[in-house]
Amino acid sequence: ESLSAILAPRSGFTSFSFRTYRWLHSMVYAINEINGNPNLLPNVTLGYSLYDSCDVIPRGIEGVMWLVSGQDEVVPNYRCNTKAPLAAVIGDGASSVSIPMAILLGIYRYPQISYFATAPALSNKHEFPSFFRTIPTDMVQGIGLAQLVNYFGWSWVGILTDDDDYGQGIAAVFMKEAQASGICVEFLERVPILYSEERTRHIVEVIKASTVNAIAVFSWEAYLYPVIKEIDRQNITGKIWIGSESWSSSPVLSKNQIFKMLTGSIGFAIHRGDIPGFKEYLLSIHPFKSANDIYVKLFWEEAFNCKWTTSIGGLEAENGQKLCNGKEQLAKLDNIFLDVTNLRMTYNTYNAIYAVAHALHDLNSCIPGKGPFKDICVSYTVHWQILHYMKNVHFKTQAGEDIYFDENGDPPALYDIVNWQPTPNGDIQYVKVGSFDSSAPTGKKLILNEDTIIWPGGRKEAPHSVCSISCLPGWRKATRRGQPLCCFDCIACSEGEISNQTDSTECLPCPDDQWPNDRRDTCIPKMVEFLSFDEPLGIVLCIMSMLISLVPKSILGLFIWYRHTPIVKANNRQLSYVLLGALTLCPLCSFIFIGKPSLASCILRQTTFGIIFALSVSCVLAKTVMVIIAFKASKPGSNLRKWVGSRLPNAVACLGTLIQAGICTVWLGYAPPFPQNNMNSQVGKIILECNEGSSLAFWCMMGYMGVLAIISFMMAFLARKLPDSFNEAKFITFSMLVFVSVWLSFIPAYLSTRGKYMVAVEIFAILSSSAGLLACIFFPKCYIILLKPDRNTRDFLMGKGDPANKKN
Repeated sequence: ESLSAILAPRSGFTSFSFRTYRWLHSMVYAINEINGNPNLLPNVTLGYSLYDSCDVIPRGIEGVMWLVSGQDEVVPNYRCNTKAPLAAVIGDGASSVSIPMAILLGIYRYPQISYFATAPALSNKHEFPSFFRTIPTDMVQGIGLAQLVNYFGWSWVGILTDDDDYGQGIAAVFMKEAQASGICVEFLERVPILYSEERTRHIVEVIKASTVNAIAVFSWEAYLYPVIKEIDRQNITGKIWIGSESWSSSPVLSKNQIFKMLTGSIGFAIHRGDIPGFKEYLLSIHPFKSANDIYVKLFWEEAFNCKWTTSIGGLEAENGQKLCNGKEQLAKLDNIFLDVTNLRMTYNTYNAIYAVAHALHDLNSCIPGKGPFKDICVSYTVHWQILHYMKNVHFKTQAGEDIYFDENGDPPALYDIVNWQPTPNGDIQYVKVGSFDSSAPTGKKLILNEDTIIWPGGRKEAPHSVCSISCLPGWRKATRRGQPLCCFDCIACSEGEISNQTDSTECLPCPDDQWPNDRRDTCIPKMVEFLSFDEPLGIVLCIMSMLISLVPKSILGLFIWYRHTPIVKANNRQLSYVLLGALTLCPLCSFIFIGKPSLASCILRQTTFGIIFALSVSCVLAKTVMVIIAFKASKPGSNLRKWVGSRLPNAVACLGTLIQAGICTVWLGYAPPFPQNNMNSQVGKIILECNEGSSLAFWCMMGYMGVLAIISFMMAFLARKLPDSFNEAKFITFSMLVFVSVWLSFIPAYLSTRGKYMVAVEIFAILSSSAGLLACIFFPKCYIILLKPDRNTRDFLMGKGDPANKKN
């Protein structure tokens, strides 16, 4: 019993195609192998019929009808040749021809296996139920090529595609996958199927004006050739050409020394396989041995550039063309027919024959009662039942590769990744540098050996093809208006934000206790700041506070020692003691402001300072009141004599202090100060400070102290010219002038500073005002006590010891 199959070669060239002729012989070789294999289809002989579709759809349909009918005259719905049942059709090569063929064969349920048709539409089992192929679909190739582009970081690409189903289909899949990976397309140009000089020049001008360095090309070599030729003529170099399987292993483009600009191209190629013994078989082909081969004489004429005598009536051809004599030796030929180092479509054709054979073998191995069709086994004449076994075929090649078809009739998608590299003779060779296997686990689908890749210009590092240079960490991308997402500007992250990845679309804020480093690519802990006892500023302020507090202590000791002298007794000695004690405590308040803020220190800071200073200013006010009353009471008939003494000044001092104490008590009871970590006032710092709790209470305290000082100043100013040789009102006036000036300048300085310097400003104001009060009020008295003791008499203080008075 014999079976027949058809090979529909793809011959898209006007001259004889050695490459396509090799595909044909791979089918013949496979059938001969199977017929000689006792373990595969024993007692069954496979035969074949040949039909050349010439890549023409009507011829392809005609060939299908011819095979289905079994005779030259087409009889639809009838199989006239019953001696050699049709098992399967191998072909066609082109998708455009395979699709109408598949529609017809699907009606009759004849299995059809293509070795080169890659159109995604053929995976639709509803439309093409009997179609299979040994080459992956373009959809997988489009996805894989997009991943290849993404692998090298080419985010800015151009696309050239055929103006047919093949080019449009793969381009659509590529663009969808590329867009999902963040790849942008600057241009998409369609290569004309029918040559157009105007269209070709337009495409080249677009390429020349573009900024992309990587161009993906989904085109057949025959259509692409004029475009590549024009690109070479205009000397456009430096581009990276990314090829689909339709041309990435093309001998037409690579075996041509003028296309040096294609060196460095990279792309997908149909998986290469080895066919043991195939080279020897090809060398055995001879017109005298292969009488049934209708193409062998035409092949011989093309290969050896000769003519058989039957072609020219026994005479030599014109222009001296030699005659073929059959003594020519194939082994001396150097053409693609004998090149078995890169068997791709040839290998697919070989596997297609074996797929049919294994399906028939499974059918032949059916055990009666255990078959898939109502427990009966079928004969080879029932072709639609053969289709069942085709769907479930699964075998290993001699190289150990798995061959099977999925639910769509597609094989496992396995591509070689090839790189076009120069050869010593000036041609270009495509070298395998990796692979793409869609059935591999995620992350292992694309495998590349980058060290073996040679890029344009002989470089070893992959070139760049981007619209905008990547934004480094610390920067973010800002898309340019009206341009693709791949075209952007880099903007530095704002204060308090970082980006720790390349090409970040946004900056991330740091946590409150952290701050960006100088490069703004990582968050680092903020520097903690407070006025410490250990730092130079804190040490200086501590020393100043101690020294200034020693002065009133010393003066107090001096006053106690000279307590019986008139100058000490003058203007309420006890009030002077209290004032000196308060001025001793004022500088020491600074120590509460220095150091890490705590709840206790925050509560005591302003309240202690406010009460002590209120006591000091109240004492000064009491002294001023005492001076005025003493002068007014000395006039005859004055009613103020009863207020002369220590009761009124003491009452003024106590009342002034108690009011301030009351303000502080309300403050602490309503909204007391508390320590806080201020993370927003200064860049990159955490300021440990005291929150005043109530700003209103704080400024009420400061305002009350200012009111006391202003009242004292005004009263002392009015009493500065009272007749007395030692009029204390003049010194109080100066002291209050200094005091008010210090605290008026303190307010803007305090409000304009932050952190430890704000605390230092307040400490400086405390020390300055304390020193001003001390110097203006007590230094003149100390001067008299220590350096002018002759003036420390009652007569002098009353004006009797004044030389000017004696002259009068």
